[in-house]
Amino acid sequence: MAAQGKAAALKRDGAETGATARDYSSPMPRLDFSKPAGDPGLLGPGSLGWKVSANPIASAVGGIAAVILELAEKHVRAGVWDHSTFKVDPIRRMERTGMAAAAVTYGPTKMAEMTFQRVTRMHERVTGTTHDGDAYRAMDPKLLTWVHVTAAWGFFNAYKRYVDPSLSHEDEDRYYREGEAIGKGFGAEWVPTSKAEMDAYMAEMTPTLYANETVQEFLELVRNATPLGQAGKPVQRLITQAAIDLLPEHLQKQCGVAVSAAARPFVRPAVRALANTAGFAMRFATNSPAHQACRRMGVSTDCLR
Repeated sequence: MAAQGKAAALKRDGAETGATARDYSSPMPRLDFSKPAGDPGLLGPGSLGWKVSANPIASAVGGIAAVILELAEKHVRAGVWDHSTFKVDPIRRMERTGMAAAAVTYGPTKMAEMTFQRVTRMHERVTGTTHDGDAYRAMDPKLLTWVHVTAAWGFFNAYKRYVDPSLSHEDEDRYYREGEAIGKGFGAEWVPTSKAEMDAYMAEMTPTLYANETVQEFLELVRNATPLGQAGKPVQRLITQAAIDLLPEHLQKQCGVAVSAAARPFVRPAVRALANTAGFAMRFATNSPAHQACRRMGVSTDCLR
């Protein structure tokens, strides 16, 4: 019965989103970040992008915060949720999204270009209408700007809070400037390239965001979606609270989310400790995309810290 139930869910979700059972069962692609030697890709050693993406805890916090913001915008909400495998297999969806992010951050140039092309082909099939009848298409450059911005804002601010609070406005400018190639590679025509532009754009977008049940459904899924099973749920739930907490209070209110009263006193110190532990552990993750990229470029992994 369980197998029949999953098959029915796959069939139903596939009919609604264009996904197939193969999308859920196909193995993760095995990408080689270690060659060709000397190819820096889009960012390269010395970039803030390599540093910011190297800590998995900060990246998880920033990524969840980004999706909250995305789903609070009605066009992106419809495009992501109505055409997503997240509802059926959230762990695999997060893994694939993470691998695409790694490919354009740490991958050689050809890998990044192929990732842009693959994601673009997927997005070209995504069209529909919002809950109130507005038409949307995933390849709308304005929507792609919002998706890029939420990710860039989330990753940088999570890294600054939980890994390196000393980062300056100039560092933030540099991070957004570096990310322009990634945003435009995915189809955006314009993305903020400075903190001032980012702040102005976020202020412009804030009134368009709204609380909705999809944000809550996403948070319920992500609180429980961990490859470590039951043992990993306390950590996953803490990270989810940290993602909500990363949003300024006015954005929390606009999106209809709030840090739980029980978590509020300890979420920041606890997640900072997790990030420190993860940062130390990642020094020994010699087969990670970041370490492979360092070997490709012949540089020390010190550039990741």
